[in-house]
Amino acid sequence: MVSIPKTQFDDLSLVRQGKVRDIFDTGDALLMVTTDRLSAFDVVLPDIIPDKGKVLNQISVFWFKQMETIVKNHIITTNVNEYPKDFKPHSAALDKRSMLVKKAEPLPVECIVRGYITGSGWSSYQKEGHVCGIKLPEGLKESDKLAQPLFTPSTKAEIGDHDINISFDEAVKLVGSEKAEKLKNLSLEIYKKGAEYALSKGIIIADTKFEFGILDGEIILIDEILTPDSSRFWPLNDYEPGRGQNSFDKQYVRDWLIDSGWDKKHPGPKLPQEVIDTTSKTYKDIFTRLTGENV
Repeated sequence: MVSIPKTQFDDLSLVRQGKVRDIFDTGDALLMVTTDRLSAFDVVLPDIIPDKGKVLNQISVFWFKQMETIVKNHIITTNVNEYPKDFKPHSAALDKRSMLVKKAEPLPVECIVRGYITGSGWSSYQKEGHVCGIKLPEGLKESDKLAQPLFTPSTKAEIGDHDINISFDEAVKLVGSEKAEKLKNLSLEIYKKGAEYALSKGIIIADTKFEFGILDGEIILIDEILTPDSSRFWPLNDYEPGRGQNSFDKQYVRDWLIDSGWDKKHPGPKLPQEVIDTTSKTYKDIFTRLTGENV
């Protein structure tokens, strides 16, 4: 497991530290704080991206509300004035980048939906003609839109490890057939609704991943949803199959890291200021395009 910088809230009860999020126990609930950390290729990079956490958190809040007609989520409140008293001294730091959430039992699969053939899906298709065991037609080009979005689950990796794509049958072994079918249907429905809305804003959501948990025997949506960290966002006016696409997510950083010759192992390299500034601007841009608001 790789090391992550210590949280700025050392006086609070940290129960889990992810690549980007710090989670604190409030007793009856959890406080999820989205930091400005950036991970790429499952490694947390040494530089932060200014305001990235605020953008991710607010985009998730926006989408959680949009999807409430499909599935419940874990949010209790995002109003810092309603947080437990222990968090009051940190209200300014927590504002816009945190949410008080219900304690759900996370399910052990990442629910990935692919609407376009790109990334690891494109690599798998080129080598084997399928993605996660799903056979695809011959002759597809990179970034082609798929006839129907694919549900391609993966395992959840610990920090520093890589998620592993699995078949639907393997997902059934992890969570059972009924839950696996429910996760598939919910994921596809959420993706389709989100992708349709984003398209109206000139944005293609090429693929994304969701996480779900169990609360009172019911599957609910947790963690983040349709953010630049969990999704590939492409500008519609620049879309052209047959090549990699420009994007509104952290692909810009990934591309720089690949060109730098980094071996994708901890520790990651320091980023040039230009890459940091451009990435911060990109995150803010996608938020404004989706919501019509500024960070």
